[in-house]
Amino acid sequence: MSWRALQLWYQRKVLPGFGLTLGITVAYLGLVVLIPLSATFLRASGLGWDGIVRALTSPRVVASFELSFSISLYAALINAFLGPIVGWVLIRYDFPGRRIVDAIVDLPFALPTAVAGIALTAIYSANGLIGQPFATLTKRSVESCFPRFCPPFLLVSR
Repeated sequence: MSWRALQLWYQRKVLPGFGLTLGITVAYLGLVVLIPLSATFLRASGLGWDGIVRALTSPRVVASFELSFSISLYAALINAFLGPIVGWVLIRYDFPGRRIVDAIVDLPFALPTAVAGIALTAIYSANGLIGQPFATLTKRSVESCFPRFCPPFLLVSR
């Protein structure tokens, strides 16, 4: 391929600026995702099996596992009961506020999981907007507030 043919090929690109945007995307992915992820694996590999087991069985980690699994269980039970009901009502009936309920149901599909987790943790934590009043009542403010006050995110098949 001659220099002139290479110049013509470069000028005929369908997406101008694709190389620049791809480079920015790969750099961002490397800085935000790959470097911290590799640092995590590097640090864990330096601990050895004994250190990994000790870290996974520490009281703080066990408490976070208990919190995550209990909230997941509560959410699954709520969704197993309310999901079919809300799905049936949304598909069969027209009522005032139907579009708002439908938007709440569709929110988890549009919102990234990490963003929702960070936002819910900030709201329901001991110093958050909703968790703060309950932190004085109980030591487990997130676990006690989340299943009762968070609107259930339901899956509706269309």
